[in-house]
Amino acid sequence: MDKKGRFLLRVYGLVINEKEEILLSDEFELNMKMTKFPGGGVEFGEGITDALIREFREECSGQEIENIRHFYTTDFHQPALFFENTQLISVYYLVDLKQPLKFTISDKAFDFETGGSQTQSFRWVKINTLKEADITFPIDKFVVGKLKQTINANKLRAD
Repeated sequence: MDKKGRFLLRVYGLVINEKEEILLSDEFELNMKMTKFPGGGVEFGEGITDALIREFREECSGQEIENIRHFYTTDFHQPALFFENTQLISVYYLVDLKQPLKFTISDKAFDFETGGSQTQSFRWVKINTLKEADITFPIDKFVVGKLKQTINANKLRAD
C-alpha cells in the first residue's frame, strides 16, 4: 500500500473533579467556535506527555498538572479537518490540576468577546449530562462516550 500522507499528533488532558464534572475548553480559532478538551499539538522532538504539560502551561496561565494516566489513543482512521492528506492521531490522558489553580473557570460557554484578545475560556460540565453534540471534533465526541462507559462501569463495580 503506497498512500502518501502525513500524521498529525495531538494530546489532550481530561480533568475530572470530585463532582464528576469534566473541564472543557471553549475557543475561537480558525474563524470558528469550538468546544474541546484542553490540549493541542505535539511539536517535533517533543514527548507526548511533555507536550501535554506544555499545553496546560500555555493555555491555562502556567497551570501545572500531575498524576498523568493514559486514557485513550485514536484507534481508527480520522482525517484531519484542516489539513489535506493528513491523518489525525489523538492521545488522551486523565490528569489532575496541581493546586493552586492558576486560571479562571467560567460558569458559561464562550465567556469571552469574539474578536477580542482572549479567545479561550474554561468551564466544568457534568459528564452524565454532556452530549456528543456539545463537543466539536469527532474523536473528542468518541472520547465522551468512552468516559461515560468508564464512569458507569466504575459505579457498577463500586455497588
